[in-house]
Amino acid sequence: MILRTACLVARSSDPCRNLAIEKHLMDTLPENTAILFLCTSSKAVTVGRNQNPWYECNVESFLESGGTVARRLTGGGTFYQDAGTLNFSLILPKSDFNIRRQLSMAGRAAASLGAPAQPGAGASLTAGGRSFCRNAFYKAGSRALHNGVILIDPDWEQMQHSLLPGGKQYRGQTRPGVETLCTSLCEQVPGVTVDALQAALYNAFGDFYGVTPVWLDEQMLNEEDLQKTAQSFSDPDWVYPEALPYNFVVDERFPWGSITVLLLREKGMIRAARIFTDAMEAALFDMICQALTGCPYLIGAISTRLRQRLEMIRDPRLLQIAGDVDKLICGRIRTLDRKGEGQ
Repeated sequence: MILRTACLVARSSDPCRNLAIEKHLMDTLPENTAILFLCTSSKAVTVGRNQNPWYECNVESFLESGGTVARRLTGGGTFYQDAGTLNFSLILPKSDFNIRRQLSMAGRAAASLGAPAQPGAGASLTAGGRSFCRNAFYKAGSRALHNGVILIDPDWEQMQHSLLPGGKQYRGQTRPGVETLCTSLCEQVPGVTVDALQAALYNAFGDFYGVTPVWLDEQMLNEEDLQKTAQSFSDPDWVYPEALPYNFVVDERFPWGSITVLLLREKGMIRAARIFTDAMEAALFDMICQALTGCPYLIGAISTRLRQRLEMIRDPRLLQIAGDVDKLICGRIRTLDRKGEGQ
């Protein structure tokens, strides 16, 4: 039960520093407490924890234009951010985590400014059938993180140029323009500002939990720790995947998200595994990769290893996702075997 609430507004627009603050708040969250963290960002593309930035973003040209490519803690898809967007993070106990209720809080804030907000696909908020708020999630230990980006008045041209077509539905086609898929609060309510939205989120947050949030300041945090964590978020080894000579690949889009599975197979064994996905369940795919690494490259062995390593999972949704991944890999192996390409 939430007994205390607090709010912190970032002083910096450095995306890696703000990711560091977000992580620090999550790591140090007191019991029975919820924290709202608000920040704007300089031009950045943040990819989900299990995504490949080379699949999602025009990395080289974006970096040359002064942008930052960063990897979040949260799962989910890719977010474009600039001075015309607002990032909000809800840090709270896992026992109080409820996606639908948290989205309703963000929707309430938008509605208070005059923007009609409706739940959309993939944990988004929409107005007129177009998305203006995308969200992602992460859980660790007893704590949970809900991360969202709200489009207020973004640079549409830069956003369109930065993001690559994603998923099989756009393969070989022209992806619809971002303004076809997305809207902004300024389009819905001309004149809305970042400050107005921050105030609306602060008020909705307090009303939601029935406790007036106390104000925090990042100067209260350990600066040395923040700098070290910010450096880790900007480390290329964290942002970009290791380049290995993977020789097995399969991809698919499921109702829960898109996925690409890469395996390095040698002498009948899986020596390395990597999964790229925009699914929300970030930690599950780390477990699947660990299970696959060192497993014999055999259908029966793969299914058995996954079942054994994931036997402690009780969530039906996670089990369904793991089962889908198992069937996807094994189905690809059968296809290769029929073609005589299994080895």
